[in-house]
Amino acid sequence: MKLEFLIAQQSDLDRIVSTYNSTIASRLVTADLEPVSSASKQSWFDAHEQNRRPLWIVIVDGTYCGWMSFNSFYGRPAYDGTVEVSIYLEESARGKGLGKACLEKAFDSCNELKIKTLLGFIFDHNKPSLQLFYEMGFEKWAHLPKIANMIDAERGLIILGKRIH
Repeated sequence: MKLEFLIAQQSDLDRIVSTYNSTIASRLVTADLEPVSSASKQSWFDAHEQNRRPLWIVIVDGTYCGWMSFNSFYGRPAYDGTVEVSIYLEESARGKGLGKACLEKAFDSCNELKIKTLLGFIFDHNKPSLQLFYEMGFEKWAHLPKIANMIDAERGLIILGKRIH
């Protein structure tokens, strides 16, 4: 298996948004309740800088399988060394070890990007993602119960953290 992490280009935005939208119906991964448009994600896309807050696409054997991003936490200078990591995989790519590979890539990228702390924001009922992050050394740093009204249920958010340096 040849695994590549490529910096996302503008031409990747539509498939990034498609992958993201594919997770909405499950009410397991994102707090969006309806599909989003590529236009609505343009400013988010533009905020990702290769040498500061990268957005990678995940390619396996030449096939697009999803994406991973680093997002600034709280937007204040004192928090520059802390980022939220997000991983979204195509349905056909889930459960095959790519989440672990993504987190390993995240860990490996932290020194160069001057990141000391990674955060994961995961719904408290998203057992597969919680298990992955715990297995990769993240710890539960906070639990915000019932803060997301997902139409069918109120869901809590767990904030996981891992110090890298």
